Amino acid sequence: MMHATTENLKVLGLIPARGGSKGIPGKNVRKIANKPLIQYTIDAAASSQLLTEFIVSTDSKEIAEVCRELGAAVPFMRPDDLASDSARAQNVAIHAIDLYDAARTFDYVLLLQPTAPFRIAEDIDAAIELATMHRCDSVVSFMRVETHHPYYMYFLEHGDDGRMAVKPAHDYRVGVPRQEFPPAVYRNGAIYLTRIDYLRRTKSFVAPDVVPYMMPPERSINIDEPGDIDYAEYMLKKNRQ
Repeated sequence: MMHATTENLKVLGLIPARGGSKGIPGKNVRKIANKPLIQYTIDAAASSQLLTEFIVSTDSKEIAEVCRELGAAVPFMRPDDLASDSARAQNVAIHAIDLYDAARTFDYVLLLQPTAPFRIAEDIDAAIELATMHRCDSVVSFMRVETHHPYYMYFLEHGDDGRMAVKPAHDYRVGVPRQEFPPAVYRNGAIYLTRIDYLRRTKSFVAPDVVPYMMPPERSINIDEPGDIDYAEYMLKKNRQ
């Protein structure tokens, strides 16, 4: 799938979709509102105006077949050592770039995880525009947190006597009104846009000069557990009303 980018910035979209999900078996092709989960990401990438091209990296023949039927390119099969539970997304991305972009024509890689189905083409294009504007090493999507603010977080510890204990993650005075908390955000997993030479050098998607791309809660839903599928279908029905 080919598109034109602004200012000659070439961006390779990469959809990683391994076949061995344990939390939700067959997750990437599991139907959500009568569409395979991965189709939401493929549709968003295909509708982008600024992605130069996008491909799928998978170890699964079933996923590859589904993706090709949906119009996505699957130019190679991912090796088993990059499809395990412990495989790092950085290594998956570098493997794909090495195979698909041997001539090093792309400037950035955009990791588009299928588990973020509510990301839309406008999110992809806005992130690329930020990279174009700031010439940064990475643009990553974030969402504001309120009720799950870090000030409410504790680390869970096991004492020598076997009892459970908690330790505050941050040092602050309990009882401070939430409105006085400093603004906090978290990575929602929808957009990881990284300069390829930075990714090769550091094996990281998030650079020190990362530019945040803010997304609303309704587009920040991740599909990690079975209950997330029910919630995603509920949100889809709600948005259609």
